[in-house]
Amino acid sequence: MTWNPQQYLKFGGERLRPALDLLARVPLTDPKAVVDLGCGTGTVTQLLRARWPQAHITGVDNSAPMLERARTALPDVEWKAQDLARWNPPAAVDLIVSNAALQWLDEHDQLLPRLLSHLKPGGVLAVQMPAQHGAPSHVLGYELARSPRWREALEGAVRRPILEPPEYYALLRPHVASLDLWSTEYLQVLRGDNPVVEFTKGSFVGAWLSILPEDDAREFETQYRERVAAAYPAQPDGATLFPFRRFFIVAQR
Repeated sequence: MTWNPQQYLKFGGERLRPALDLLARVPLTDPKAVVDLGCGTGTVTQLLRARWPQAHITGVDNSAPMLERARTALPDVEWKAQDLARWNPPAAVDLIVSNAALQWLDEHDQLLPRLLSHLKPGGVLAVQMPAQHGAPSHVLGYELARSPRWREALEGAVRRPILEPPEYYALLRPHVASLDLWSTEYLQVLRGDNPVVEFTKGSFVGAWLSILPEDDAREFETQYRERVAAAYPAQPDGATLFPFRRFFIVAQR
């Protein structure tokens, strides 16, 4: 799967707000080593640099186009092209931030305790993940991807939802000194032609389209657009309301 930085950043403000809410709950004052895991275009990395200008910051992502854009914006950050599921730092760090990335990885029961093990005592793991799998934007996409027409072509690309909050609590609590879990639903006011599709094309739908041949991708998008337009009608002033739920973790060793 490939990622399109321009498509992702079409709704940069809406995607940034959860990161701001996540970082506001990080209780560290002077971390020395900070990692942005799944840094994408470096938007959140910029927030980390602004808040902790003296820290050594590393941005990790597996998308070359995303990292290319990030390097241009922040040349003083260490950027690493690496599979997030196999990332291991050379030494323990003070803070690992992952904004809207870990939902792409499987086996959270192994992944999150491993990430905690890479923290120094008192270090923090701060994670935000979309929890939108029960909303029409995602349900309609998953139903279409699993239909007979698309099941074989998209096999392996349709990922399972994240765990439920009590599962994360049971998984993380034995390993940490403090654990903060919460969910927020953002009522996003979007503009444009079928903007919910444009939003999801910056994430999971765009990843699916990148797998399909051009004609098939066009057909899939047309079918998805029809379904989503009916689920998210425009308001009289042309705006489209798009509620989007996100799940947050701040765990301190």
